[in-house]
Amino acid sequence: MKTSPWLVTLSRIPPEGLELSLTLDEAWFARWLAQDPGLEIAGPARAEARVSLTRHGRDLLLRGRVAGTLTLACSRCLTPFETPLAASFELLLTPGPEPVRGGEEPLTPEELDLDFFTGDTLDLEPYLKEQVVLMLPVKPLCSDTCRGLCPQCGADLNLGPCACHGGPSGRPGTS
Repeated sequence: MKTSPWLVTLSRIPPEGLELSLTLDEAWFARWLAQDPGLEIAGPARAEARVSLTRHGRDLLLRGRVAGTLTLACSRCLTPFETPLAASFELLLTPGPEPVRGGEEPLTPEELDLDFFTGDTLDLEPYLKEQVVLMLPVKPLCSDTCRGLCPQCGADLNLGPCACHGGPSGRPGTS
């Protein structure tokens, strides 16, 4: 049986810690997009992740770096464009209680700064997904000077003024 590179058995982390290199390839991103179609990735994506897990008493320190490229759709003109991914992260994971099924648990202000794990197996995939989401721009733009689409006819104003002459005055590229 093949083991998942994303699953780490905590009892097997040596005292000096554990270093892992993981590939976030197109298949990984495609699987993620199938699970969450609202994710705004418009095309090929690939990244490499280096992570280290170190025990600190009962807690775990998860450090890592994700670097690669994503294809996003410009929020103004909808044109796909490639953007770099690059971020380092550090998370303190602490043992937590089993989550309550079907309900919500209130967190104290101190708990809001922590991530919890349960059991002897840690799945790294949700932590890496979280880091990729945090790197995504709120409003992805193919360039700072992107002129967007004509609100009347939908023409890409980066290619020139539209022919409809019906756009609102004051909008760049429209008549």
